[in-house]
Amino acid sequence: MIRILNRMARQYQTAVIVVTHDEKIIPTFQRIYHIRDGRTHKEAGEGRGLECV
Repeated sequence: MIRILNRMARQYQTAVIVVTHDEKIIPTFQRIYHIRDGRTHKEAGEGRGLECV
């Protein structure tokens, strides 16, 4: 599912926003933000992203 979203984002040159509590998939994204107390905070590092096959 995540690979499909990443492929579509590249194909259509757009962002895909995913909201999740599943920490296993978080590193697959290029940019990671956290929402705490109603405010958005950017993660210090970027995720690794997935290469589409």
